[in-house]
Amino acid sequence: MARSASSYICQSCGAQTRQFFGRCSSCGDWNSLVEQRDSSSNIRGSRKQSKNSLAATTKRSIPIASVGDKPIARLGTGFIELDRVLGGGLVPGSLVLIGGDPGIGKSTLLLQSATFMAKQQKVLYVSAEESSQQVKLRWQRLHKESSKLQVLAETDLDVVLEELEILNPDVAIIDSIQSINDGSLTSAAGSVSQVRECSASLQRLAKRQETALILVGHVTKEGMLAGPKVLEHLVDCVLTFEGDRFASHRLLRAVKNRYGATHELGVFEMRGEGLVEVNNPSELFLSHESAPGVATIVACEGTRSLLVDLQALVTNTSYSSPRRTATGISINRLHQILAVLEKHMGLELARHDCYLAVAGGLEVEEPAGDLGVAAAILSSYKDIKVPSGTVLIGELGLGGQLRPVTQLDQRIQESIRLGFDRAVIPKASGIESVIKSESFSIFEAGTVSEALSITISK
Repeated sequence: MARSASSYICQSCGAQTRQFFGRCSSCGDWNSLVEQRDSSSNIRGSRKQSKNSLAATTKRSIPIASVGDKPIARLGTGFIELDRVLGGGLVPGSLVLIGGDPGIGKSTLLLQSATFMAKQQKVLYVSAEESSQQVKLRWQRLHKESSKLQVLAETDLDVVLEELEILNPDVAIIDSIQSINDGSLTSAAGSVSQVRECSASLQRLAKRQETALILVGHVTKEGMLAGPKVLEHLVDCVLTFEGDRFASHRLLRAVKNRYGATHELGVFEMRGEGLVEVNNPSELFLSHESAPGVATIVACEGTRSLLVDLQALVTNTSYSSPRRTATGISINRLHQILAVLEKHMGLELARHDCYLAVAGGLEVEEPAGDLGVAAAILSSYKDIKVPSGTVLIGELGLGGQLRPVTQLDQRIQESIRLGFDRAVIPKASGIESVIKSESFSIFEAGTVSEALSITISK
């Protein structure tokens, strides 16, 4: 009789122990350990099989210079924005994890992409959360033409692996990995052990058949993607689908990419017929209004430059401590800019509340938007409009100096393309390399006081 061995896996951090505790010794969470039973005969059998297969192989290590070069033929997804974030398309044999909040549009994006790819490649869409009829209803709403897309509504891992072996598709989509269940494990679907083992089995098959595998992962209540960093280390590419479910636009970001650059950004708009690419995303983040407290910056997301409006509101405080609120920019960054303005420009901001927001819900993390934040605050404080057609580019130092930023020529060219006519930038930025235009004026400044005086007076 096979003796069963039990192990306990923490659902918060993935730690494993042979003894049950009320509190995980690794992360400190209470009641997070879940029991998993493994048969000792299965363990011994798997070890014996691995030894026999190891003895039968004759592979040896070789010098890296002698490894043959194999060109990578990427597969187009049907979306230019998705291809950009992936680094040019799907790589055969790669694992891509896409995650986001419920109802954000992950399944819609993948079903549209799968339908397009099925025109030239064999594509399998595994629906573990919906029936085939439900998938077809959504497909009919998004598409009106015929398609060779294969659909499988199944949650059993063995059945999914068998279908992948028989069909041998070029692209396979698993929606979602947390609903796939391995019958050899006693834990419930979606647990750490289930997600890890199911993903590892799918990975081995995808690498062997060179099938591009896309996994959909849900964000857990702790804010993690498909568990405590279980899949991020396993897959080749991690994409996050962001946006307010009550707003129309969606942002696709690459957090990890072994076959391309990270921090790329794709912009989509949700409509009745599905997701549509936004060719000019700056239109989403520009209000086209000239009002006190509004300034325009140029933010770089990977290889893309976006013109974004910053909105600031400075009012007299009614409390002993003034309120500071920031949306789309780090609150610590706002505190630092306020301190620089109060120190080097003599603004009495300690007696005023300050509210700052980025138009369109974009997250601006780079410091190149510091000058725009300062201009918006000063504009609202003095109730003066920033001249229309002006972009502000620069990083603020604690000493009040204006520091150069990267990709300046790319930012200027995007500003010219969208019809802006003047820019305020830091000195010593290599402006001679920027393509100049007769209708575009560039003003250089060394300090924040000089830059803001140029902005308001011109």
